[in-house]
Amino acid sequence: MALTDIQVKQLKPRDKKYSVSDGRGLILEVRPNGAKYWIVRFWVKGREKRKHIGSYPELSVKEARAKSVEAKTEISEPQTEKILFGEVIAEWLEKRMTDKKPSYIKTIKLRLKNYILPEFEKMPLNEITSGMILTLCRKIEERGIIETASRVKTLIGQIFRYAIATDRAENDPTSALKNALASRQPRHMAALTKPSDIAMLMKNINEYPRPIVQCALKFSALTFCRPGEIRQAEWLEIDFENAEWRIPAEKMKMKRVHIVPLSKQAIEVLTFLQRLTGKNKWLFPSARNDGKPMSDNTIRIALRSMGYTNDDMTAHGFRAMASTRLNEMGWTPDVIERQLAHSDNNSVRAAYNHAEYLEERKKMMQFWADYLDSLMEK
Repeated sequence: MALTDIQVKQLKPRDKKYSVSDGRGLILEVRPNGAKYWIVRFWVKGREKRKHIGSYPELSVKEARAKSVEAKTEISEPQTEKILFGEVIAEWLEKRMTDKKPSYIKTIKLRLKNYILPEFEKMPLNEITSGMILTLCRKIEERGIIETASRVKTLIGQIFRYAIATDRAENDPTSALKNALASRQPRHMAALTKPSDIAMLMKNINEYPRPIVQCALKFSALTFCRPGEIRQAEWLEIDFENAEWRIPAEKMKMKRVHIVPLSKQAIEVLTFLQRLTGKNKWLFPSARNDGKPMSDNTIRIALRSMGYTNDDMTAHGFRAMASTRLNEMGWTPDVIERQLAHSDNNSVRAAYNHAEYLEERKKMMQFWADYLDSLMEK
């Protein structure tokens, strides 16, 4: 944002020096002693360089802008040197990914490697157009991965906005692509819903050789909570006396306390599990004994080892499995939805409904556990 002389005049010193941008590489540095210096920023081979061109008020804002242009003209190398998109990407990864989870960084790097770098790595930053980005995203859409196309566009936009913030780009070409891509399709997690398939799944779970993972699979089927809620469950959240699992608000997708009534079968699973992991914080600790909960891949790997593909059954599929069958068997949709901890459009009621339909949900959860047992007896 362009500065005015009044704004510059009103800038006060702080304990440490700081700078404000006038745009196009011109900044004003304010030092603790109150001195104000005009600085031109430019880049050589992707690295930032700075040149002092004078102080304020000796140089007014208008004069500093003119001298900034002169300074850039005198610097021959930056004139001929074009900043490549790949160089900005490398810097963006270094500066903006330091506090992100390893799994997230891995995903970002894969998108860069598979889609963005092959197209744009060697291209000058300011030669990449909206049309080029749209062409790339349309190629991805044609492969049927609509969600990925949208995320690639978003990722390119994040990198361009970083380039704008560091005075190496003047606009974000992805901003012109609003509504240009296909709408994201809702993700339907694969799940088994036929009674005969559910029966076979439960029999396979009963035969799974790793006791702790077997308990996690059973607990997933009996409670149909989200995979992240299952694997991060803590023993202090389990109320054996009242047969309830109270999941704190900070762990829930909707940021509200969630009560999970525990059937007799769920209590049996926990009683057995307590002998294995009861001294641990987590119900399902990591097999590496590193103080962390079970990996988010553990259930998926277990299902794959049973012969289920990603199109057959997923860790999330236990939720769809229970929801589908309970609806088909005539349970009230509101009760099912509340047990699934789905969002409530009534924001006032949602703040107080963590115990809503609790008695009905207790009956339903016991019915569901008995139903799973009955399938295995056939």
